[in-house]
Amino acid sequence: MGNSARQAWKATRIVALLWMACSASPGQTSPGQTSAPATAEQNDIAGQVRELRTMVEELREEGRASRTEIQQLRQELQSTRTMLEHFAAGNQAQPATVAAPAQTSATPPSGNVQPAAAEALAARVERLEDSTALLAAKVDEQHQTKIEAAGKYRVRLSGIVLMNAFHNHGTADNFDIPSFAAAIPWASPSGFGATLRQSEVALEVFGPNIAGAKTSADVHLDFAGNLTWAPNGVSFGSARLKTASLRLDWEHTSVIAGQDQLFISPLSPTSFASLATPAFAYAGNLWGWIPQIRVEHRFDLTGAQKVSVQAAIMDNLVWEKPTDPYLRTPGPGEQSGQPSYAVRTAWSHAVRDDREIGLGVSGYYSRQDWSFDRYVDGWAGMADWHIPLISRWTLSGEFYRGRGAGGLGAAMGRTVLYGPTPEYGAAPIRGADSAGGWSQLKWQITPKLELNGAFAEDDLFSTDVRGFAADADNNGPILGRNRGALGNLVLRPRSDLVLSAEYRRLRSFPVYEPGLVTNQINLAMGILF
Repeated sequence: MGNSARQAWKATRIVALLWMACSASPGQTSPGQTSAPATAEQNDIAGQVRELRTMVEELREEGRASRTEIQQLRQELQSTRTMLEHFAAGNQAQPATVAAPAQTSATPPSGNVQPAAAEALAARVERLEDSTALLAAKVDEQHQTKIEAAGKYRVRLSGIVLMNAFHNHGTADNFDIPSFAAAIPWASPSGFGATLRQSEVALEVFGPNIAGAKTSADVHLDFAGNLTWAPNGVSFGSARLKTASLRLDWEHTSVIAGQDQLFISPLSPTSFASLATPAFAYAGNLWGWIPQIRVEHRFDLTGAQKVSVQAAIMDNLVWEKPTDPYLRTPGPGEQSGQPSYAVRTAWSHAVRDDREIGLGVSGYYSRQDWSFDRYVDGWAGMADWHIPLISRWTLSGEFYRGRGAGGLGAAMGRTVLYGPTPEYGAAPIRGADSAGGWSQLKWQITPKLELNGAFAEDDLFSTDVRGFAADADNNGPILGRNRGALGNLVLRPRSDLVLSAEYRRLRSFPVYEPGLVTNQINLAMGILF
């Protein structure tokens, strides 16, 4: 309904209300009526008067809006007339500046300039229509049906449906997501396969403000859990909890409680071949989804520089498998009676092209009780960097040095080594001493296309192993070193579509056996939502 129709409808309503008010005025009340009905009629008349005033004010507002709209249309019409007059004046001036012989040459007559101007104007209008259609499509895209929650707070669903097709050459610990090459009985041989187990689903909830802090929570799942014991059960990966946390965010301070990523190792190489576990998870890239309570504080320095400080107490995990599939028993770290501790401080500085340079250092400590009065003090020191180089090139990476830090994936996930003895329960132990890291070079070829190359290595110092530990007493072959390299091309033709091709090479060196090599070619396609 247009403005004129709306105004006519409101004017009709005003006339009707005036007629009703006049017919029900106090002057027409009969002498036999009591004062109570008169009071009711007066209240009714007062209400009608208020409604009339409201409608009149609305008519005034709509009149002002209509006048503004008419003025804008007049300006646009005047602009169009001026443009047409300009083109017409150019057409009239053109013949006067051209010599008579020129009309017989190959130059088209001046009368053709008028259609050219009309075509230019039509092209401009067509571009405007295309832009309007594009904006309308974007509005429709944003105007989606929201997720309905039991509470009154906003909920957001996101994730990725990811398809990986791969070909392996060489044995590995895991067929679809290899972490190291190994000659162990359960190692996966060469072959071709495909999986969607690395698809992910995330749910975020935005809660109320409490004491000036914004509250929120999130849960993050994938489908890379246990395989189903059924025909073709390799395709029925069970849902697995990755992270779930609650946050309170003030302007400069945050408190996070939940199972979260390893904040002292915040970076990972770019790879859509490894989402279930980060790329190079057992080759120098420390990682873990660990229950924790963390406090962060951010300082804004001069210019575009910032400093952040983080500290946390975490569940004291040591990468041991559960002793029972249904009942939880405390591990060596939890038996110590205290959590593990972690701190990190980082400095960042915004540079050109909206890029940022970042440097961070971290520390970790874990007290462990391996029973029979066998205690180990696990620790690790870490550094991470993210450095923009020349235009479109970025260098990033991490390095660590630690002992007894298998709970963070260090030393290929090994926390301690057992010495050979017939009495296994009282066998001497030693914290696994290791160092490792990774580095990646990214080339952002275009805003939608990037090329990544990365190298990683994790080294369990073999000199601490030889003469003390043996494979037979340490649950299989002891890996002394694990190296990895990858190169991938990632294309994002749309913001919600990802295409990737990756080549990865893993070379692992058991302490008492020859080294092994595994190569994988991985093609990935993902739809983000």
